[in-house]
Amino acid sequence: MKKKLLSIFLCFLMVAAFIFGCAPKSEEPNKPEAPSSTESNSVETVAKTKVFVSADWVKSVIDGKQPESKDYVIIEAAWGLVNDNKSYLEAHIPGAVHLNTDDIEEPTYWNIRTGDEIGKVMSNYGITKDTTVIVYGADSGATRVAFVCLWAGVENVKVIDGGLDAWKNAGYATNEGIENPKTTTSDFGVTIPAHPEYVLAMPEDVTAEMEKNDTFRLVSIRSLDEFNGKTSGYSYIEKAGEPKGAVWGHDEADYRNEDGTFIDFDKAVAMWNEQGLTADNELAFYCGTGWRATIPWLMAYENGWKNIKLYDGGWFVWQMDPNNPVQAITPEEAAAQYK
Repeated sequence: MKKKLLSIFLCFLMVAAFIFGCAPKSEEPNKPEAPSSTESNSVETVAKTKVFVSADWVKSVIDGKQPESKDYVIIEAAWGLVNDNKSYLEAHIPGAVHLNTDDIEEPTYWNIRTGDEIGKVMSNYGITKDTTVIVYGADSGATRVAFVCLWAGVENVKVIDGGLDAWKNAGYATNEGIENPKTTTSDFGVTIPAHPEYVLAMPEDVTAEMEKNDTFRLVSIRSLDEFNGKTSGYSYIEKAGEPKGAVWGHDEADYRNEDGTFIDFDKAVAMWNEQGLTADNELAFYCGTGWRATIPWLMAYENGWKNIKLYDGGWFVWQMDPNNPVQAITPEEAAAQYK
């Protein structure tokens, strides 16, 4: 009797195994889902000098999958105090801390603060020269902060290409509320600024370069109406025009694609070539107060150009002195000055 029951039980097991073995894939019980392409494919490392990076790369840093994962800070850069920034409070990249651009700019000319002052900002945000700083924001305040970090001496600075929209479009989660920066008492590692050569601060610095260097070009990163002298571009700047001798390098919008990402570098170079600008020139980018101009500077920097500076004072400081020569002409007329 026991043998008969055993035989019946074994037959039942064989039938059950056959049924489940032949079941369609979708009906297999408890089968784990295949990982998504983002999860299954590792994100490649990037060079230290590469500035503009993808949201996927930043996520891989957060997930501990990059060399930069051991020491990094994510900054959302925008003007104003954190409590007044509704967009940050409602949604930001996990771990991102808010940085008020007033912290890096003095209030008279809106130029970069002193080395000692910037050193305190770096300390307050836990940044040394070896920290990877990842910046994003809704406008060129992000590239402004990135530039200041490089000027100070941070060796690895990134800007998220496409900003928070790119992060959200990739399907990554966001946080609400305020995340406070972690301060550091560690020495920054170099004297700030480590790269004073990146900046021409005032009009007299620009004038000196114009007088001594035939290849020097002052490149306006402002709107066409600003360049033509139809508008100053700012409610607090009364005078319109440009420094005499400047050429047009297009406005911020021309450096962005429709989705907010930045254009390829060859397109930027093509815009400059239209104005007679090449890698053989010494270029100083400027705008109104030093934000927009950091975009082409960073593009040129990550592509290995060494002949680049930022005229920090911009049109704002230039127009303060009536003795500084001014022009209000077309881009074609401006380029013709050097032919």
